[in-house]
Amino acid sequence: MNKVEQGFARYLGEKTLARLRSVKIGIAGCGGLGSNCAMHLARSGFTRFVLVDFDRVEFSNLNRQAFLCDQVGLFKAEALAVNMRAVNPDLNLDVCVERVGAADMKRLFGDCDAVVEAFDRVEAKKLLVEALLPMGRLLVSASGIGGCGNGDAIVTRKVRGNFYVVGDGETECSEDTPPLSPRVGIAAAKQADVVLTHFLGLSDE
Repeated sequence: MNKVEQGFARYLGEKTLARLRSVKIGIAGCGGLGSNCAMHLARSGFTRFVLVDFDRVEFSNLNRQAFLCDQVGLFKAEALAVNMRAVNPDLNLDVCVERVGAADMKRLFGDCDAVVEAFDRVEAKKLLVEALLPMGRLLVSASGIGGCGNGDAIVTRKVRGNFYVVGDGETECSEDTPPLSPRVGIAAAKQADVVLTHFLGLSDE
């Protein structure tokens, strides 16, 4: 363990931290949900990640995504890797800069123990769920995180088995309800909490 992980062990214990360090987590989309969720998970003791995103950081992303002004123009997956390693330099990160289709889901995420679904496009969300749900992996998705206010409406729902959905289930991001930092951040934190709770053995499974 490095000094950062020794600090984490103060709260988790060395045996628990060792278990978390063995878990491999896929981050499917490194925007508002994915970038913030990944940072929470890196701070929770997880060290093995697959980061997947094809897009670059834009100034309009900085209102809610875990990037910095001088990272505008960089690929999100690569910028996120830098920011995660700023927390723990010894992370094991598989960085994939690519747009994914149905044939790519199992290739990219098939050996992950858990996958955080954080895609923007509904089609990509559907393809990921269809590909990975039968494999029995922990899958944490999101739906309804737009706008601001009523943060308590962002809830975690167990859909079935190891499949969870975070959000209010209604308020999609749109011109009237844009993606804003507080509600996006709440949802990302709740996604991370599902993952952490599951691997700490505290879920209701």
